[in-house]
Amino acid sequence: MEYRTFLDFMDLAEKLKCRTRHSLTSSGRTESVAEHCWRMTLMAFLLKDEFPDIHIEKVMSMALIHDLGEAVTGDIPAFSKTEEDEKVEDKAVEHILEQLPDTQRCEMSALFDEMKAMETDEAKLYKSLDKLEALIQHNEADLSTWLPLEYDLQMTYGTQECGFSSYMKGLRDTVREDSVRKIEAAKED
Repeated sequence: MEYRTFLDFMDLAEKLKCRTRHSLTSSGRTESVAEHCWRMTLMAFLLKDEFPDIHIEKVMSMALIHDLGEAVTGDIPAFSKTEEDEKVEDKAVEHILEQLPDTQRCEMSALFDEMKAMETDEAKLYKSLDKLEALIQHNEADLSTWLPLEYDLQMTYGTQECGFSSYMKGLRDTVREDSVRKIEAAKED
């Protein structure tokens, strides 16, 4: 890859550090899109022994790039995102990938296509991690930062996506239990 192409792409990717998400960290600071992607990638790495038949490096790549379009569009919380928002983000990804050499563009395009199709176990694991990371982050944030609708979302969000695997269903159930404990503890205070 040419030096300038590499540096220009890094400049664009840096925007993911600046783009904030709806979630707050345990310290009360707004989480960045890059932090969400990084932790999803770490989650995939840690689960590689649970999924020996899944190409974990591919899942890690999906996690790293899945929100690349948000460098342009910013983050829209899942509960607010419309079909039109999805189309705008898809166009942003296309535009971003056009800036890459053929090899990287083709590889990333194939990953985005696979993520969108949701037919492979790799895509299913990536999607379940995307949902779970948000839920875990909400459990780590102070309950006072939750919107009223998030009490229900903590109980339902990601259930379908985690249904492809007994391990992921169990992990989703454990995250739900953590949410219930957090809510109950707040009621006792």
